[in-house]
Amino acid sequence: MGIELGIIFAFGAMIFWGIGEFLIQKNVKKEGRSESLLFIGFFALIALLPFVWKEIPALMYLPNLLLILFLGIITYIASMLNFQALKEGKLSVVEVVFEIELIVTILLGIFIFQERLSWIQWLVVSFIFIGIILMAVKKHHLKNPRLFLEKGVLIGFLGALFMGGVNFFTASSARQMSPVMAIWGPAVVFSILCLIGIGRKEGFTKMKENFFRFKWLILLMGLLDVLAWLSYAFATKSNEVGIITAITESYPAICLILGLWINKEKILLHQYIGASLALVCSFILGFLL
Repeated sequence: MGIELGIIFAFGAMIFWGIGEFLIQKNVKKEGRSESLLFIGFFALIALLPFVWKEIPALMYLPNLLLILFLGIITYIASMLNFQALKEGKLSVVEVVFEIELIVTILLGIFIFQERLSWIQWLVVSFIFIGIILMAVKKHHLKNPRLFLEKGVLIGFLGALFMGGVNFFTASSARQMSPVMAIWGPAVVFSILCLIGIGRKEGFTKMKENFFRFKWLILLMGLLDVLAWLSYAFATKSNEVGIITAITESYPAICLILGLWINKEKILLHQYIGASLALVCSFILGFLL
């Protein structure tokens, strides 16, 4: 895959994640966190099966099977930790902590994939990170820094560590097998784990009712999230996982724009600056790839 195509996939992932995250937030409020993750998993299983059917025998090779199992498990753990952090803590505080996943992904790429970033790439990545933090930080954070020690922050920190692992091992699976298998295989694993969890807690009657009640929201959410992860897998297959992740991590700017446009939300000047900084630097980083 050429670098130019990799850049297109990276920006595609950023856009799909931005819109998808906006829909996921709405869906979680209506249905619950485990159900939302399960519906995304089901969508991936059904939509990608025709494209991955011939690759399924590759899972008989033990290293491939272990990689997919591991990726599916850490995806489930990362999602549950992040959801719990959002449940226990303040959304605006936890969002800042989640951005640690970018640092984790870059470090894994350096130490395991032996990736090397030039000084100018490091500089641009730093500005992207600063822009993301500016978007997430609210006025009351500055007045009361102890908010970052609140309940839910430690869980959010752990979730961010696992999500960095999800990013890295998605790229590993895309390189070892294929980008499509890197998404479909783990979806099988975390969907089974979600089914077990929902079955033990509340049963499936409510889940069935929610699907028919919010089916269009669920289908659109599943489509965008799967497209985002597919784009990410294709982008990282032949390009530096740290750089690609830095580009895609500007997706909160898309969420912010949608919040302003659709939800009529109000934001502060430094959040406008953060969104602009993250988006501009993402485009610059794309040209430096």
